[in-house]
Amino acid sequence: MLSRAQPARMAPVFANFRQYLLGWETGGRPGHGVDRFRSGLAAPQFNGVVRLVQPSEAGAAVAVARRELAGVPWWWWVGPDSPADTAGLLRRHGGREVASLPVMVRSLARPAGPPSAHPGLRVEEVRDARRLAELVSTYRTSMGIGSALQDAMVHIESRRADNGDIVRLAALREGRVVGTTTVIAAHGVAGIFLVHVAEEHRRQGVGVALTAAALRVGRERGMDVAALVASPAGEALYRRFDFTPVWGYRLFDFPA
Repeated sequence: MLSRAQPARMAPVFANFRQYLLGWETGGRPGHGVDRFRSGLAAPQFNGVVRLVQPSEAGAAVAVARRELAGVPWWWWVGPDSPADTAGLLRRHGGREVASLPVMVRSLARPAGPPSAHPGLRVEEVRDARRLAELVSTYRTSMGIGSALQDAMVHIESRRADNGDIVRLAALREGRVVGTTTVIAAHGVAGIFLVHVAEEHRRQGVGVALTAAALRVGRERGMDVAALVASPAGEALYRRFDFTPVWGYRLFDFPA
C-alpha cells in the first residue's frame, strides 16, 4: 500500500473516480465547498459527496451537504484527495462510517491476456438504447435496486455529460445481458465501474471476461493505468489480473 506521504501519485486515479461519481449529478448546482452529486435516485451509490474542497469552511460544508442531499440516501466518500482530518470532522458532525473499500490499480503497459474460453459467452460494447436498458436492468438488479428506478437510471446514463469518455460493456449469453461493466477513460486512467454479474451466472467466468475486456478498452484508449474500487466479493478476482490495493475509500452516512 502506498504510504500516506504519496497521495499525489494517486491524483489522476481519484480525479477519474470523481468524474464518474459527479457524472450522476442532474441538477447542475455548485457544491459550496464540496464536490457533491445528487441524481435524485433512491440509492446511496448515486448521491453523495466525493471530496471536501475547502477545509477552512468544513463545518459549513457539512451543513450545506446535508441540506442539499436531504430526501435521498447518500454517502460521503473519504479518500486521500480530501483533507487528512475529514473522517474525524464527519464524525464530529454526526457521520457514521459504514464501509471501507480498497482502491486497486494495475499498469496497462502489459496486456491482460486472453480471457478463459467460456462457450456461448461474448462481451460487446453497448451502442443502442435497447441494450443500454438491458445493461442498467442487469446491474440494478444485482445491486438490489428496485425496478421503479429503471427508467430514471437509463435516462441519467444516456445523458451523462462525459459519455464521450465512457465505454459500456455487456457480457452476453444466448443474446441476454448477464454481466456489465463501465470504463471511463480520463486523466490517463481507465476507471472500471459497475462490474456486476446476474446472480444465476456467477462463478461461470463472466467477471473474468468483463475485466479482461475492460483492460483492453483502457489500452486501446491509450490510458496508463486501470483502477477500480473493489468489493469484498470482487477483490480476489482483480488480484488474478495483478491489480494491487494502493489506497482506499471510507464511506460515511448521516443517520436521520
